[in-house]
Amino acid sequence: MPEGAPIPDLSQAAAADARPPVRAQRRAGLLVTLVLGGLTATPPLAMDMYLPALPEVTRSLHAPAATVQLTLTACLAGMALGQLVVGPMSDRWGRRRPLLVGLAVYVVATALCALAPTVETLVAFRLAQGLAGAAGIVIARAVVRDLYDGMAMARFFSTLMLISGVAPIVAPLIGGQILRVTDWRGVFVVLTVLGVLLAGVVWFRLPETLPAKERHSGGVGEALSSMRRLLADLPFTGYMLTGGFAFAALFAYISASPFVVQEIYGASPQTFSLLFGLNSIGLVVAGQINGKVLVGRVSLDRVLAVGLGIVVLAATALLLMSLGAFGEVGLAPVAAALFVLMSAMGITLPNTQALALMRVRHSAGSASALLGTSSFLIGAIASPLVGIAGEHTAVPMAVVQLAAALVATACFVGMCRPWNTRASTEGAES
Repeated sequence: MPEGAPIPDLSQAAAADARPPVRAQRRAGLLVTLVLGGLTATPPLAMDMYLPALPEVTRSLHAPAATVQLTLTACLAGMALGQLVVGPMSDRWGRRRPLLVGLAVYVVATALCALAPTVETLVAFRLAQGLAGAAGIVIARAVVRDLYDGMAMARFFSTLMLISGVAPIVAPLIGGQILRVTDWRGVFVVLTVLGVLLAGVVWFRLPETLPAKERHSGGVGEALSSMRRLLADLPFTGYMLTGGFAFAALFAYISASPFVVQEIYGASPQTFSLLFGLNSIGLVVAGQINGKVLVGRVSLDRVLAVGLGIVVLAATALLLMSLGAFGEVGLAPVAAALFVLMSAMGITLPNTQALALMRVRHSAGSASALLGTSSFLIGAIASPLVGIAGEHTAVPMAVVQLAAALVATACFVGMCRPWNTRASTEGAES
């Protein structure tokens, strides 16, 4: 610019040029948040909308309760094993392609569940549903790691809990209402339609978050090597197991509560759905307190310790009530203890995920797969155990919940070493 020439005031023009991209970025960020929430809502939708129908399935397919509960176990095991495959695939080929393929197969498998003629075929189709649905779970976590780090990641996980928490609130309510007009097969028809809608939104609206230059070019060997490095990091493995056993306590409730509430205490499917939704509200509210109030003010390890302590106390109270230590108790005290346990999960589960992923700089897909696989496999083991003594006692549910909570606490204290500041800040990968 020539000396002495007037300097134009570009501030207003620059601001005007900047505002539209900022607004667009915010809209895109909100849309990605909603899509990720929809993906993380896939498991509670597949599980919880089906819960009020479990007693009807036992009658319709002439199968015992323990066998019907295997339909939950199969879906959960499929989600666990599927994540182990899809996670490394997303590190190599990006997030979008494996996700879209998984959603397409999920839709087909869900439709086949609605046509299952026997409980054995239903178990098989639920396994396929879980294997395909794993793509949404593992890739959603990997996308969060692509976009966020540190406390921002912990807050985002709490935000996802708010969005995905709507699913367990409304899913049993929807399932109960569907049973008013059709049978359990209609539940899977609705799930199929929802899967189609979610796949369409992902196809048109979810961008790729893993640049090509950051993808892994190796095959199975590199993926296994990456997982070995992650598992060799003691705190990462500790957070992984802590979250896995905490999830087992949660899934023991999911698997057994339809029979405990409806068969033992005589509640209707609609009453069960309302109680389940109330418990889910507690989980969501606790998650928001975690993300909006606690994160950044209180150590995540300290918050996690408090959450685990509350889970242990609630599970102990449930076991004592189930054993008759307080005499004959009605539904209200049991429902109150379950509400406390579920609410504590709102500060336990997102913090285990955030603390584990904070130790990962690369291979977010593999790390997310390990977190998800461990949780779902441990939960799948817990599912049949809660029905081992039949449909007329809540003792197995309470025993599994308490045992899982105690093991989770032991893993947290013994492996994560929360008092060791250096161990909690050093990453699993260099």
